[in-house]
Amino acid sequence: MNMSPSEHLDATFLALADATRRAILARLATGEASVAELAAPFSISQPAISKHLKILERAGLVSTSKAKTRRVRRIEAAPMADASAWIERYRNLWETNFTRLDDLLVELRTPPSKTEN
Repeated sequence: MNMSPSEHLDATFLALADATRRAILARLATGEASVAELAAPFSISQPAISKHLKILERAGLVSTSKAKTRRVRRIEAAPMADASAWIERYRNLWETNFTRLDDLLVELRTPPSKTEN
């Protein structure tokens, strides 16, 4: 499926918005795994895990390959790097605003001098 960069970013953030999918990615960060292995720590069905995996695969965060007689999933880093780069572009803006807010809070806490009236 061909997606624009914006659609890829949307799919990545959608995939990362769910705690179960983030936990699956955390598990896959330690090495590839089958659906059964990924489902083991959760109290949801294997088909539910498969649905989560489809969302992760659509976002490009997970890929599937065949290892002997089983299909395994592995984490893919590129979409995470793209999301991180997008967030990083706004970091300076956020840090500047937080610095301005800190300055304002210091100013508000400082009592006025007696010469100001």
